[in-house]
Amino acid sequence: MNKEFSYGGQAVIEGVMMRGRQSMAIAVRRPDSSIIVENKPVGTLTARYPVLGLPIIRGVVAFIETLIIGFSALMFSADQAAGMDEEEQLKPWELALTLLVAFALFVGLFIVLPNVVAIQIQKLIHNRVLVNLTEGIFRIAIFIAYIVAVSRLEDIQRVFQYHGAEHKVIHTFEAGQELSVENTKPYTILHPRCGTAFLLIVMVTMVLVYSLLLRPNTLAMRILSRLALLPVVTGISYEVIKLAGRSNPPKFIQWIIAPGLWLQKLTCQEPDEDQIEVAITALSSVLEADGA
Repeated sequence: MNKEFSYGGQAVIEGVMMRGRQSMAIAVRRPDSSIIVENKPVGTLTARYPVLGLPIIRGVVAFIETLIIGFSALMFSADQAAGMDEEEQLKPWELALTLLVAFALFVGLFIVLPNVVAIQIQKLIHNRVLVNLTEGIFRIAIFIAYIVAVSRLEDIQRVFQYHGAEHKVIHTFEAGQELSVENTKPYTILHPRCGTAFLLIVMVTMVLVYSLLLRPNTLAMRILSRLALLPVVTGISYEVIKLAGRSNPPKFIQWIIAPGLWLQKLTCQEPDEDQIEVAITALSSVLEADGA
């Protein structure tokens, strides 16, 4: 087993995407119950430009690359799960538009809205740290409320089952066991190196970083200052989640990621055997490409 590389992926519509050293594999259960696998070579900018592999910076690069790859996998899975032919599938410009809309929603919900509230609180409280902390707490509340609301959607619940399957299969691989449905079943659906945990760490890091800022007088300045520091927040959060993914992370890191593991109980659900099979197919594909 390759100990130097952390394999992982994400749940998609009726499937799982796994990323390896050399490639990414998307396995999707089609309407006829067959499993289709698309394996694509992937690279990273940190391999071409070593300076991008420095701490903090590497987290920003990894986040952007993961976002692009993740959306691409999601669009492919949507096409395959619906049984669409090549002519009906989403075009690159549609993927770019989807990314743009997603980013706009993120900024609106987690940057603009909390600062609209903070500006109002600022009129009542003149302590900048308390105002910024209130902004951060409100942001975390929005995030948790969003996760709770989404988790109640029937279609999303199936995606969350595939999320659980992905984690179980990764646990099986990291334990050095053969990838089989029976070997995978006993493992937990929770994993410290998870996107849900990462997003929660991002939210908490925002609270800590933004609470130290001076108090801008206008809404526009508050929003611009938050956007400018997003790369720093992302980079710090990446380093935390990277430490959390070690076999024996420091105790303080375990405390930090504990809320992220609790939150995964909303975004991960127990998969059935067919869903585990799909996750195994995806990971096996990238392992074969890597010669692992």
